[in-house]
Amino acid sequence: MATTTTGRLPVPGATLHYEVRGTGPTLLISQSGEGDAGRSTDLVDRISDDYTVVTYDRRGLSRSTLDDPSRGVTLAEHAEDVHHLLAALTDEPALMLGCSLGAVIGLHLAVRHPGQIATLVAHEPVAPRLLPHAERVRHEEELAEIQRIHRRDGLEPAIKAITAVLGIDPANPDAEPGLTPQPMNAQRVANFGFFIEHDFTAVIGDTLSVTELPATSTRIVSAAGRTTPRAVFDYRCAQELAVVLGTEITEFPGGHNGNTTHPRAYAAQLRRVLQDVA
Repeated sequence: MATTTTGRLPVPGATLHYEVRGTGPTLLISQSGEGDAGRSTDLVDRISDDYTVVTYDRRGLSRSTLDDPSRGVTLAEHAEDVHHLLAALTDEPALMLGCSLGAVIGLHLAVRHPGQIATLVAHEPVAPRLLPHAERVRHEEELAEIQRIHRRDGLEPAIKAITAVLGIDPANPDAEPGLTPQPMNAQRVANFGFFIEHDFTAVIGDTLSVTELPATSTRIVSAAGRTTPRAVFDYRCAQELAVVLGTEITEFPGGHNGNTTHPRAYAAQLRRVLQDVA
């Protein structure tokens, strides 16, 4: 098993914790939700023989600290964090897998620093700006309502609301056998709190320039889970991203969190997509 090295990188307004593992072309994974550098560990296990995999804690999560904890964060800042991290680790265009919020970060990076990312796999980006106006407003209000639920009732009801919006059915878990679920420990609770309070606000106030996406030199693959319901927010964003790019959705195993629930099959599909440069 490949050795994992860790590091810390000062960036404007924060200090990032990151981890590097494996050999081959650089592949950065930007995680979904409250996920930190360890979120996709089962996936990383299965791709680090072919790629130098970089994972990191987004600013405000786990070991990535904010200079001023009282202020929030924007998606543009998240993208600049990835820009600085990749610039510190490689001189070559990297590959990127962005999941959910991480996919939106990747879209910002593709617009702002297109030469830095050769291919971006954008798996179910939570990007309301991709949607028609009325649908966008409705989903932004859903996110704001989840914030109100969190403030009023706490984390458990907020997570239930999140799973409903994203088409996840906790009563019928779909996962490959032999996986060990990540415990809901104090660190994950804290990360969920930051995610809901600050990253949701960043999504609602996003400034993504959708019209610039087709012109970027970054190859963008709009991806979605095979079992994600077709009418939910995240799948609709993937659909609209494909329309903007003039492409089709590329299906991946599992649903919204297929990178964690189906790491073996997800790794195989990710290899195929990254190697298909035609």
